[in-house]
Amino acid sequence: MKKTLALALATSTALTAPAFAEMLDVEKDELTFGFIKLTDMAPLAIAYEKGYFEDEGLFVTLEAQANWKVLLDGVIGGQLDGAHMLAGQPLAATIGFGTEAHIITPFSMDLNGNGITVSNEIWAQMKEHVEHDSDGKPVHPIPATALKPVVEAYADEGKPFNMGMVFPVSTHNYELRYWLAAGGIKPGYYSPEDVTGQIDAEVLLSVTPPPQMPATMEAGTIYGYCVGEPWNQQAVFKGIGVPVITDYELWKNNPEKVFGISAAFQEENPNTTIAVTKALIRAAMWLDENDNANRPEAVEILSRSEYVGADYDVIANSMTGTFEYEKGDKRDVPDFNVFFRYNATYPYYSDAIWYLTQMRRWGQIAEAKPDSWYDEVAKSVYKPAIYLAAAESLIDDGYATKDMFDFDTDGYKAPTPAEDVIDGIGYDGKAPNAYLDSLPIGLKGDQKVVGNAVEG
Repeated sequence: MKKTLALALATSTALTAPAFAEMLDVEKDELTFGFIKLTDMAPLAIAYEKGYFEDEGLFVTLEAQANWKVLLDGVIGGQLDGAHMLAGQPLAATIGFGTEAHIITPFSMDLNGNGITVSNEIWAQMKEHVEHDSDGKPVHPIPATALKPVVEAYADEGKPFNMGMVFPVSTHNYELRYWLAAGGIKPGYYSPEDVTGQIDAEVLLSVTPPPQMPATMEAGTIYGYCVGEPWNQQAVFKGIGVPVITDYELWKNNPEKVFGISAAFQEENPNTTIAVTKALIRAAMWLDENDNANRPEAVEILSRSEYVGADYDVIANSMTGTFEYEKGDKRDVPDFNVFFRYNATYPYYSDAIWYLTQMRRWGQIAEAKPDSWYDEVAKSVYKPAIYLAAAESLIDDGYATKDMFDFDTDGYKAPTPAEDVIDGIGYDGKAPNAYLDSLPIGLKGDQKVVGNAVEG
């Protein structure tokens, strides 16, 4: 009945909308997708609110989840048909780190969007080690070398230095570790016997759900954290902390969340998967079109309680192309959130491999792997063929043009130049072991963590 209604609506609006190609014969039209209350869930909210799912004959329910583990378990167990996911989750599940299941992604949800925030007390101690410009403002990006003497002072007093991230295989964990290591601070290792990630650590990282980050820092349990928006800007608005760096400054246009589904769902519902991907691509296009002209409307949608549920002004502080560091120090960061431009939605194998290198770097992948293994795992999880099928269909529908998509790629981005990364070390997804060897802190070669030490 609902399919028929959708087809009738498509026919009735054919004169005012792009000419419709034949609608995909979806195998499953009633779907439930999960998300965490972060601004980068926006493609799901926009695809729902703008009717892009319904245009594909899909009737979607969006459900906020308590945390990333509950969300992943929901997709694996079938209670959720798909979800806004940490990019590391499908990869970790597929290789059996944590919960084992074959999860895939046909769609990358965004680039950038995270920040690292420290408490007011820590910032006051860092500032004397931060370069300032002629107006007295801190020079960005702020490296972790400014934090290193603070961490050392805490160690001299016998006090552990605690920071928060959102999940062991989250971008936030790897970005916080990257920033710390680039500043000469050891963030600790994992081993099969010890999954705390705190082996030989100078800074102790622990899991805190995103919406709880500001309150946990205010309580003094952690001294800082890495998280997505709006929870860095929330610390500024509450007057309890200072974001010291965005991930755009850490690694320009780095990959962030993905849309994850089980491999079994895609096998059983191939047309449905393409239809969902089409709706999400359209949402991403809408979010970035006309130089972010739609962002104020997107902020209003995201501020609703059923989505992110933070104040409009807090979300707008970063979502509309600015970012506020210290209170009153608001700067233009037009690419803080990127949803479509720079081929943001394409699921590149090289993005997957970067996450896998970070898992290996910190011991979540305990043994050395050949370059071919990284390529094989990336191709088992990231599915650009599905993405390109959706793109072709959107072009046929008149919603997009071929030049909007990267049809010529072999699935790998061009190497990231050294100047786009805070430590001046470039990244080539086709040479993961050479990349690992180039990083001064972290496992390389045949090294492994044994007990409380790195061997090899």
